[in-house]
Amino acid sequence: MFSTIYGVDLSGESFAEQLSVCCFLSIALMTTPVLSTHRHVSEKAARFTESVIREMTREALKHGAVNLSQGFPDFPAPEDIKRAAQEAIGRDVNQYAITWGAPDFRRAIAEKTKWHLGLEVDPETEITVTCGSTEAMIAAMMATVDPGEEVVIFEPFYENYAPDAILSDARPRYVSLHTPDWSFDKEELRAAFNERTKAIIICNPNNPTGKVFTREELEFIAKLCIEHDALCFTDEIYEHIIYPREGREVKHISMAQIEGMRERTVVVNSMSKTYSVTGWRVGYAIAPPVITNAIRKVHDFLTVGAAAPLQAAGSYALRLPPEYYEELGREYERRRAMLLPALDAAGFRAFAPDGAYYIMTDISSFGFADDVEFTRFLVREIGVACVPGSSFYSTDASGENGGRSQVRFCFCKQDRTLEQAAEKLMRLKTTLR
Repeated sequence: MFSTIYGVDLSGESFAEQLSVCCFLSIALMTTPVLSTHRHVSEKAARFTESVIREMTREALKHGAVNLSQGFPDFPAPEDIKRAAQEAIGRDVNQYAITWGAPDFRRAIAEKTKWHLGLEVDPETEITVTCGSTEAMIAAMMATVDPGEEVVIFEPFYENYAPDAILSDARPRYVSLHTPDWSFDKEELRAAFNERTKAIIICNPNNPTGKVFTREELEFIAKLCIEHDALCFTDEIYEHIIYPREGREVKHISMAQIEGMRERTVVVNSMSKTYSVTGWRVGYAIAPPVITNAIRKVHDFLTVGAAAPLQAAGSYALRLPPEYYEELGREYERRRAMLLPALDAAGFRAFAPDGAYYIMTDISSFGFADDVEFTRFLVREIGVACVPGSSFYSTDASGENGGRSQVRFCFCKQDRTLEQAAEKLMRLKTTLR
């Protein structure tokens, strides 16, 4: 018996009727021209895959696993911020805002940038409000990078950056961050810069590693940018999620604060992580006027504009006092202190992050062929979802990928979720014995 044939539901029909429909559809398909999928898919789209991070969330839902893969909180957003959005909708702030951002929201961004980074930013000429930091980054790259120019990317990298480079017709040049402290080799970075270099991408604090770049590291990068007349795209959405470390200063420094870099830096940011509203998709780019003008043109034809009532709520959120951000950092430090020992106890080699809310780990001791095999086992047999490390690395000419022995966990979750994950992870010791 046939239940469905070529997507047609036949479960309620007799066998003879099912067979008749099957024959008819087979003949029809044989006489219908078939489109060449290769011919109708661009070379750009064929060079990268769908998001592995989002795929792991779907796997977690499918198998009922604890989701420590995708970086979104499973606890409520602050009540006052949600109320500001509700009130904006009630006031009928429901039509298009100005394409590059509602004026009061841009003023709020400028005010916060002044007290937090000490930078004077003109909200009229240097800020573009976008649909999340994701759009801010791709709009900035499309607005500044020409075909064949190169963009330097530290790896492991947030998985969007490589496709961003491809979609911008750029050639990505990868420079390694090395465990255990995710430092980079200065000579390797210097060798990546050349006459074709248009920009470097920095995520600081870093996703996926939790690295916080030091002033000395940023100054070295700045010298290379100035020497080669290159831009810097700096993704700073985790700027307020920093963890003190004994014997070392851990502090968020924006590349735009480094001498000589204000006029060649695009600061990418978002409401998503700082205010626990990842689904709102409200971000922004801060850049010099000439670059901002180009970003605004690209942004206009990519998305037109971000949601107007959520920008109104953003005006409220970005004017919260410093105490809000201090408490945010303390809460995430507490959550980090819950997951780190749980990973160690389960047999992972965990690299303690200095910022953001992710933990990269080494899985070599578990004996799996690679990270994909391990994550598949973990989500299906143990009931915990994480992200395979290979999704944060490029593949070299030999086909090797630097992340085959790594996976990433996130801890932007409520205590109950982290406790459930810790309990399940302890089953690794007995399951793999």
